[in-house]
Amino acid sequence: MNPRPSGYEPDELPAAPPRGVLRYKYNKSNRNFQVFKIPLKFIKKRIKNQNLVNYTKERERAIIVGVIFPNQTRTQVEEYLDELELLADTAGADVVCRVYQERERPDPAYFIGKGKAEQIAKIVEEEKIDIVIFDDELSGVQVRNLEEIINCKVIDRTTLILDIFASHARTAPAKIQVELAQLEYLLPRLTGRWRHLSKQYGGIGTKGPGETQLETDKRLVKRKIAILKRKLNELNNQRKEQRKGRKNIFRVALVGYTNAGKSTLLNALTDADVYVEDKLFATLDATTRVVKLSPLRKILLTDTVGFIRKLPHHLIASFKSTLDEIVEADILIHVVDISSPNLKEQIRVVEETLTELNTSDKPMIIAFNKIDKIENRDIIYSLASEYKNAVFISASRGVNLQALKDKISQIIDEHYVEITGKVPISDKEAISAIYKFGEVLEANYDDEHLTLKIKIEKRHLNKISHYLTN
Repeated sequence: MNPRPSGYEPDELPAAPPRGVLRYKYNKSNRNFQVFKIPLKFIKKRIKNQNLVNYTKERERAIIVGVIFPNQTRTQVEEYLDELELLADTAGADVVCRVYQERERPDPAYFIGKGKAEQIAKIVEEEKIDIVIFDDELSGVQVRNLEEIINCKVIDRTTLILDIFASHARTAPAKIQVELAQLEYLLPRLTGRWRHLSKQYGGIGTKGPGETQLETDKRLVKRKIAILKRKLNELNNQRKEQRKGRKNIFRVALVGYTNAGKSTLLNALTDADVYVEDKLFATLDATTRVVKLSPLRKILLTDTVGFIRKLPHHLIASFKSTLDEIVEADILIHVVDISSPNLKEQIRVVEETLTELNTSDKPMIIAFNKIDKIENRDIIYSLASEYKNAVFISASRGVNLQALKDKISQIIDEHYVEITGKVPISDKEAISAIYKFGEVLEANYDDEHLTLKIKIEKRHLNKISHYLTN
């Protein structure tokens, strides 16, 4: 048998070869080819040693754009762009300059004026800008028109936040939730941006004669959204089953503006070892740990995703399973960065988001964090007189954490009570009221009565007490 020509590959390769580079060598003794694999790690090491590849991701150069409308001041918009610059830094971009424009209303075609867009185009060319980021939400048509003038990638605040979430998502549930939010944000923008997909075509595999590529893509996106929602529903059901085992213990959720120190506080109280970094949205997944308030009292403490101004509604909807930890908590701890110059604005944003989640009426402690970073201590006395149930702590230094634990115990004693009673099985009105206003911890049936152990807020006790007998 004649040797096969150099470089010839066997007819049958392994179905799923291990990662690496495959090389083939002709063996004269058995007149066959042998497969040799060089693992990728050795190849990468060799290339890196030869300085052929730069493994550090190059940061993008960015311009950020803010529009001042009649109901805003320039100072407000400057503060908003400060936050946008932090978001850009988290996403891997360096802000080279800022652009402002005062307008009565957004331009339907460009959001800003066409002249201002042309001005930005000149800056992009001179400064070699990679990306232009708007602080307000843009339509697909506006993005397309701006990119045609500016000749550069244009995104809005929502796209930037979604990109950060995508890069920080580590677990399967977080990745599914982020992908769902991205697709729901993309769907209405397909028409405005992809004009090259408007050409009609027909044939096998299309919805019908004359369907456009754009319509096909929309169907594919909708189908993917349906699949992701189905997966999320399965995860929600799993989490509900997990939460059923937590009913006999008080649940406390940490809420607050992003980068306020929620994960640091969880680590300080529980040794949870949750990932912490001084960047926005470093933590996306809910983490729950047991905290001992005293030798006889324990609680479950949950860290949740942080809030931010103009938090995309797609994210709130997609992260419902994570935010359910807030909905089902007995007590909320609102963590506030006391060193932030915009702390009042951040408190307002969190309160508005909690109202949107229908959780603003829950018992709440306001934990003013990072007191080690403030120089003027008078602000502590001012905030203490303004906010009820306020505690001043430093999670990173472990300052005043016992006072926070004592405040949690005080809230539990003030607001909740556990009672046991019987109700006739036939009394559907009574059973409905009990499940509506309280949480049933245990339920035992006999022939005529249902014996219930109930955890309920004291303010609701009079709504069910007349139904119960000892």
